[in-house]
Amino acid sequence: MNSARLPQMVAIGELLWDVFPSGPRFGGAPVNFACHAAALGAEVSLLSGVGSDPLGDRAFQELERHVVQTVGLQRSENYPTGAVQVAVSPAGQPSYQFGEDDAWDHLQWFDHCETLAGNADVICFGSLGQRRPESRKFIERFIKATSQHSWRVFDINVRQPFFHEDVVSPSLGWANVLKLNDEELPILARMFALAGPVEAQLQQLARRFDLSVVAFTRGPQGALLVRDDQVVDVAGVVVEVCDTVGAGDAFTAAMVHGLLAEVDLQAVTSYACEVAAFVCSQVGATPDLPEDLICRIPK
Repeated sequence: MNSARLPQMVAIGELLWDVFPSGPRFGGAPVNFACHAAALGAEVSLLSGVGSDPLGDRAFQELERHVVQTVGLQRSENYPTGAVQVAVSPAGQPSYQFGEDDAWDHLQWFDHCETLAGNADVICFGSLGQRRPESRKFIERFIKATSQHSWRVFDINVRQPFFHEDVVSPSLGWANVLKLNDEELPILARMFALAGPVEAQLQQLARRFDLSVVAFTRGPQGALLVRDDQVVDVAGVVVEVCDTVGAGDAFTAAMVHGLLAEVDLQAVTSYACEVAAFVCSQVGATPDLPEDLICRIPK
């Protein structure tokens, strides 16, 4: 990648307002990734959908505030902006109740998609954004239009009843990076008959689906990254947890910046854990990152 050029990243999938007891907060895994990736120095476009409603208006405003490009944010007259009812446990762990048919479920191909795909250094997508065939086909078409040199990150999002092998298996085939957590690995272990300790299961996934990188996060216990024959295991960063919403997406954003900069894998993992821990210490999924974190990884 040309060092004089900003990294080009695209996030695809759900745009949601997380409705907490205290009120709505802007979110959705691709949105959270996009906001953090932009804060860390990338030029980021979001491909998603909103309704012609007040939450849709606010979504545009939030993305502009986070300097995320909205050329791919589609406006629907027929479907509402996504909203999720969120409850947070005393330990800060969120649970979610999703709407069933939102604007982001109905993405339509447009001319600029080819350019975005061809220029992208990183594409980040998940499983929830594919819960309906229309958006699943859109995501597949977009990923297949990307360069063979791009990082194609599949960030699994276990949100029942929207999590199926007919979504997961093709997505793993499209990706060259997998990001998952300690709740998701046991599900994949059953789905693909993975055996042995965690490290062995991650290596089995990498071999089976020809993945260049597998990132495994485990909350306060830190993270483990597998790349080829190298395995890095990093302890978590101790913080006072406010809530964990968006922490995994922040980890992914920091990780791909490090991968693009070809930073040592140990340093990438440690840095991504620091960024995720900071997000856990703040209210909301996309708090402003402190300058010392923003400047840590080369652009």
